[in-house]
Amino acid sequence: MRTGTGFIRHEALAALGVEHGFGTRRAPEVSQECVIPRQVHGRRILRITARPAGDPPEADGVVTATPHLAVAVVTADCVPVLAACAGGGAVAAIHAGWRGLAAGVVEAGAAALLEIGGGRPGRRAAVVGPHIGPCCYEVDAPVLEALAHRFGDRVLEQGVHPTRPAHARVDLGRLARHALLRAGFGPDEVFEVDGACTRCDPARFHSWRRDGSRAGRMPHFVAARGDAGALDRSSRPA
Repeated sequence: MRTGTGFIRHEALAALGVEHGFGTRRAPEVSQECVIPRQVHGRRILRITARPAGDPPEADGVVTATPHLAVAVVTADCVPVLAACAGGGAVAAIHAGWRGLAAGVVEAGAAALLEIGGGRPGRRAAVVGPHIGPCCYEVDAPVLEALAHRFGDRVLEQGVHPTRPAHARVDLGRLARHALLRAGFGPDEVFEVDGACTRCDPARFHSWRRDGSRAGRMPHFVAARGDAGALDRSSRPA
């Protein structure tokens, strides 16, 4: 894994030849041609072949097999997932907070990606990006119940650390990885940006839990194989 101009790159996606980057607080804005949906903490996934006209549609994930078309999501504690299949010929950007995880947004995005890349040979990879860690993410009983409904008590228990009555710290990254496995990615195709809790690291990351309404947003982008022309050259990761 390496950084450059405010973005974190991961070897698993770089090996597939896709332009990508997980944003930090130093990341510049992506250009207007990059497709970023209006995120609503749901499970809707956009499948696109070109940049939509007008205002961005509501969704929490975007998939495309169009070369040079960059897709992205933004976060400030939630889990970003960037993925590619068909050897980098199809890509996805997914935004998942606890509501999205409970609704199945990661499974929906991974399924859509694998569908548009279906029939094409090649390697694939999915990477869970920087997000709030279990060290800092305490939730209450209604959230735990919603997540248990999606993942089951056994899976949830692996990522839950009880703190006080009816409260626990939750490992959202572990749940996102499990969702990717359940959607069809293999254990050797799922990765994570290590050691990156957004709340713990104010020098690198924005965090809603830490900074509230003052928190910025970090863009996370990926583009199918080739030059990601939707990004300004000055803002591409090294």
